[in-house]
Amino acid sequence: MASQLPLPPWLPPQLTQSPSPTLHALSTSLLPHLLSAISQIGTSLRTSHRVSLAGSANSFGDDQLNVDVTAERLVREALAKCPLVASASSEEDPEEKNVHGGEAASVGSSGERFSVAFDPLDGSSIIGANWSVGTIVGIWKGETALGKSPRGEQICSVLGVYGPRTTAVVAIRESRDAAAAAAAAGTCFELGLDDGDDNVELLRPDIKLSSPPYKTRYFAPANLRAAADSPAYAALIASFIKEKYTLRYSGGLVPDLGHILTKGHGVYISPVTGASEAKLRRLYELLPVGLVVECAGGKAVDENGRDVLEKGVEACDERGGIVLGNTDEVEEAMNVMMG
Repeated sequence: MASQLPLPPWLPPQLTQSPSPTLHALSTSLLPHLLSAISQIGTSLRTSHRVSLAGSANSFGDDQLNVDVTAERLVREALAKCPLVASASSEEDPEEKNVHGGEAASVGSSGERFSVAFDPLDGSSIIGANWSVGTIVGIWKGETALGKSPRGEQICSVLGVYGPRTTAVVAIRESRDAAAAAAAAGTCFELGLDDGDDNVELLRPDIKLSSPPYKTRYFAPANLRAAADSPAYAALIASFIKEKYTLRYSGGLVPDLGHILTKGHGVYISPVTGASEAKLRRLYELLPVGLVVECAGGKAVDENGRDVLEKGVEACDERGGIVLGNTDEVEEAMNVMMG
């Protein structure tokens, strides 16, 4: 049984003290398989010298690259190895499906089952230029991620970061009681993964964003073209320049958030304007990223200024905008954006 397995050595010390059955099952059964898949994706990217169209499209109509297909397969194979995963959906295949075919998922010692929603390779548009990209995974309690409270039921997020190194940022906010989990601060930590094997090293056991005053301030403005049609967004960009912020924007959500978590400061903006519709999927990108940011002591809000994790998802294709980073920076950005 999962409850009889020892806790992995890479788990931060603060999570090893009296772990709940759900946390025990998560860290001994599901996370090791996901980390192995992220390691394999990193290896695959380093040996895929050609990035090309796979000749197929996902259910959203987006053209798929060969590396998208490989990453999707590796994550699916990892989930199939975990008997506690009931269902999964992804940005490449956005329909919740039984992970184990016709068989029902196993039930943990205290009734644990998980549902997983993931973006296998975020940043496909920049991977051809050999820029850093990532994988985004959201883990939910129960047999579905739909129609649930993100604060109480999305208990873990994993960001695989593929650059010169392969790393994983893990955020966990879990409690025996959903209301307590929603109120908990959570833990965010970083792991180093060796390509081609399952060695995992705890790099940073407790990631926290900095508090003011800041030595250097960073901003990452997505869809900068929208500033041509949005005076509010143009004003926000102008304010960053006037205040001598340092630009750090790669075009990939995972590496840009990774930079914020590494430096301890930054604000990322993906706006929604009259001429620029929402692009980021809430289930596969916004909700997992929102959990990471909050567990690191920051804030993530949607285009209306509402906390990203306040509202559940009813359909896999729901989209939205996001502003994330240090709490004071996010609040000031939204003051400018919303007038």
